[in-house]
Amino acid sequence: EGYFPRQGHKMSCCTSSAATTDAIAKMPSYDSIRSKMEAEGINEAAISAFESSFNALVSGESGMIPESAISPATGIISTSDITAKFDAEYLGKTVVCKLNGGLGTGMGLDKAKSLLKVKGDDTFLDLTAKQVIKMREDLGANVKFMLMNSFSTSDDTLAFLNANYPVLAKEDGIEMLQNKVPKLDRETFEPATCSSDPSCEWCPPGHGDLYAALIGSGRLDALLEGGYKYMFVSNSDNLGATLDTDILAHFASSDASFMMECCVRTENDKKGGHLCVRNSDNQLILRESAMCPDEDEVYFQDITKHSFFNTNNLWIRLDKLKEIVDANNGFIPLPMIKNAKTVDPKDDSSQKVYQLETAMGAAIECFAGATAIVVPRTRFAPVKKCNDLFLLRSDAYYITEDYRIALVPECNGVAPIVSIDSKKYKMVPAFEKATADGVPSLIDCKRITIKGLVKMSSACKFVGEVSITNSSDEAKTIPPTKIEDATIDLTSEAGLGALGATTTKTSPIPGQKPGTSGLRKKTKVFMGENYLNNFVQSAFSAVKASGTNVSEGSLVIGGDGRYYNPEAIQTIIKMGVANGVKRFWVGKDGLLSTPAVSAVIRERGPCWQKAYGAFILTASHNPGGPEEDFGIKYNCENGGPAPDELTDMIFENTKSITSYEICSDFPEIDVTKVGTTVVSSDDGYSSVVVEVIDSTEVHVNLLKSIFDFDSIKALLDREDFTMIYDSMHGVNGPYAKAVFVDELGQGEDSLMNFVPKDDFNGGHADPNLTYAKELVAIMGLDRTGSKIDTGDKKVPSFGAAADGDGDRNMILGSQFFVTPSDSLAVIAANANCIPFFKAQGGLKGVARSMPTSGAVDLVSKELGFDLFETPTGWKYFGNLMDSKELYGGKDYTPFICGEESFGTGSNHVREKDGIWAVLAWLQILASRNGDASKPLVTVEDIVKDHWAKYGRNYYCRWDFEGMDKAGAEAMVAKMRADAETNTGRVVGSYTIATSDDFTYVDPVDGSIAKNKGIRFLMADGSRIIFRLSGTAGSGATVRMYIEQYEPSAADKVVSEALSELVKVALDLCDIKTFCGTETPTVIT
Repeated sequence: EGYFPRQGHKMSCCTSSAATTDAIAKMPSYDSIRSKMEAEGINEAAISAFESSFNALVSGESGMIPESAISPATGIISTSDITAKFDAEYLGKTVVCKLNGGLGTGMGLDKAKSLLKVKGDDTFLDLTAKQVIKMREDLGANVKFMLMNSFSTSDDTLAFLNANYPVLAKEDGIEMLQNKVPKLDRETFEPATCSSDPSCEWCPPGHGDLYAALIGSGRLDALLEGGYKYMFVSNSDNLGATLDTDILAHFASSDASFMMECCVRTENDKKGGHLCVRNSDNQLILRESAMCPDEDEVYFQDITKHSFFNTNNLWIRLDKLKEIVDANNGFIPLPMIKNAKTVDPKDDSSQKVYQLETAMGAAIECFAGATAIVVPRTRFAPVKKCNDLFLLRSDAYYITEDYRIALVPECNGVAPIVSIDSKKYKMVPAFEKATADGVPSLIDCKRITIKGLVKMSSACKFVGEVSITNSSDEAKTIPPTKIEDATIDLTSEAGLGALGATTTKTSPIPGQKPGTSGLRKKTKVFMGENYLNNFVQSAFSAVKASGTNVSEGSLVIGGDGRYYNPEAIQTIIKMGVANGVKRFWVGKDGLLSTPAVSAVIRERGPCWQKAYGAFILTASHNPGGPEEDFGIKYNCENGGPAPDELTDMIFENTKSITSYEICSDFPEIDVTKVGTTVVSSDDGYSSVVVEVIDSTEVHVNLLKSIFDFDSIKALLDREDFTMIYDSMHGVNGPYAKAVFVDELGQGEDSLMNFVPKDDFNGGHADPNLTYAKELVAIMGLDRTGSKIDTGDKKVPSFGAAADGDGDRNMILGSQFFVTPSDSLAVIAANANCIPFFKAQGGLKGVARSMPTSGAVDLVSKELGFDLFETPTGWKYFGNLMDSKELYGGKDYTPFICGEESFGTGSNHVREKDGIWAVLAWLQILASRNGDASKPLVTVEDIVKDHWAKYGRNYYCRWDFEGMDKAGAEAMVAKMRADAETNTGRVVGSYTIATSDDFTYVDPVDGSIAKNKGIRFLMADGSRIIFRLSGTAGSGATVRMYIEQYEPSAADKVVSEALSELVKVALDLCDIKTFCGTETPTVIT
């Protein structure tokens, strides 16, 4: 939009005039801008630098550099002329800095541009990290490396480094944060406002902020004190810019204050800025296109006259920079670049603003004695457009041993010229859609021109000069063959047919934030216009942006069979095809339990078809039916729930979505029969495979490898042993039948409610004492877990229940209820009787959610297991299980984990697994009952033996369901605010040792989860916990947890043992005031 020098002499960096001093007095005030920046904590160097840009803006100066004021830059040395000898001592004085503040919004990206894949699976940041590591190895020196991130790129970048290059991530000073500056109203020059998203009021100040960031952060002084003298700076998207020891030697020996790497301009570069000499003082400067008067445009584009352009690879003497800063009252003045925008970049009708930036290369005019050096094009390989990305991803470039991007020898030093439709492929997502099947070969290509929408593949080979046109509105496939010196018009060719995607306009729908187990709402909400489609598209966009190639491998789809599942499955398939999915695995009848999905992802092959993720259609234990709840969640390639980073990305996408992709003509798939459907495009070049798989096979086979089915069968066949397993008309029914009837030879009378129904037969498929009332009565108990009179009716020896999606369990003995917390502890204490654990040398690690009782802690302490307390949510357990495999950390497996909400499991999958827990208990019972001639050792016997050894954690959970959300949130906020006051307070016979809101620091990846539950930890070890559940379909569920440990008194009635603590809890939360009741819906 415009390029202006800092206020002062039009051409000089360090002088001013009386005329401009008078002008400054009449300028709009900078006070409100300074106040806003100070309130944000921005350092004085950045504030002063921005004031310089502000003064240039309001002064009205043109900033033009006429041809008459400059001369061509001549006599510039080339790298081939370097004679200086390298001294290894230079390395200890050198710091390498990559500028990593850009989001790449101009290419349709919304995260750090350096996280874009550029070659194979390697991103810019991958290759940069590998370059640094290799450089240090080759040079035998730990050359200092740092990144200048922006407030927009810092979190993504550091998370990536922590996950993939932890050694670099942990280095001192790895990150320096770029400052941020306010956007300014175009009319008033006052700071812009954006009430809908205050973050939009700020913008990055351009890479010229390097100097202000170095100064204001104290990094410049620290580097100088550390003995550093030379800084090499380059952009993160320029993989050709590595530390060259010859250039370093030249710079160091020349005693230059500043050196710019330049390349010789070609016809492709004539519109870009050039290096020149200012006539008034013989100073090297840069002239950008916005600084050239119209009448001088012909000279500006004359590459024979102005022969060199700036690569933005810069060498800076840090001591000289310090001198300039000190001479200019704490900052380095730079020319200002003005960009006209809107305050909300996604809303063209929002406030019109200016974004002021500076360029770091412009500092060349501030350094006396600045120089330049001509470098080969191999040191300049940035990606600014999809043309560049196309070229670098092709076989015309390769990765060198030191991880630079280089042209292959076959190209003889001349890169192919790539020109793809700038309107159709301005944005990376559009380009990646066109190349979803791979990038064509360009190794023998001179020029490739593409106009219109196309689909390409790695089977295409362009040779010589090729031009391809498609004037139709439908994408056409470029033939997957060799195309040599040809002009091809695809307009009238056959298209994609049923595989053709259409773009449907939509708009954001509020409230699509996934909870700990996905997105759950009323079924009719999901059935509303675009509700499901918006979420699914947001998920696909996030998954692809996270680096997953959805065209490779398989996508799993299944669910718990609730109402609307069949329609949702067809929608996801059609949208999946439109988003590039080539293979689907769908559970027969649309059924797949949540643990079975995890098993399918992890276990099903062959390897080239292996699943990378899954959509699970479930609201778990919530009721089903047209008036009840529906849900959807995404699981990743490890079989576990999507991590916070991915669900956050999905949610952000739902807030800005404008369209979704769908193949409306893709045929409906018959999911009632196991088999494969292949749908091909009309042009015959592509196809999609939908395979309907047996819902139970993979999971059951995995369970058979974990447990000793023969010994369990021997237990089940005993005359004095009977069992009943209630699937509550959820998806678990087919799995229960496959295991207990088909594999273990039991009669169907050992199962109840095992036929899945879309409304769970009108019940609430939640396996607890309240909702599994039919089973509870059969087992001789009431809803409080107390024994009832069963008369002459024989009570089964063992009872169990599953929830709607099969991941939860309830364990019962004859007239005996096992709490989930005790169940976890007992399984952990007896893990060695399960072959899966015994064969691997025994259990190593255990984990529980924070609200779960500490019963398993006692087992862990006694048996020496690693113990973890995590927030509620199975994804936290998954990280611990994958510590070694995915993160290269400690191996905690074999591993058992559980939650008080009837979830138990191990590292065989990455979800809780209800039927696994049932079989674990039966395996323990079988091991205790090896001699059939002896009396049966019961569930009650096992639990009481456990209490006798470890003591008893008296425990209960009260659920207040359907509470007013605002009232519930206000209640929690009040307890959070009173945490400090409550700490040390005496309540009844208890003293609150600690009151806080649980924070979890993940020991595997270092991530931090805050506000995960209000805790009152008593001095005697008793606990009161409050948590809002994020999985309810409507309203809010307040969960209150009460726990008291007794080392020896194990025979108390739970309600009596906890009566005083319950009263204390109700007083502390004051739920009667906030939510209007003290009566829970469910007590467990």
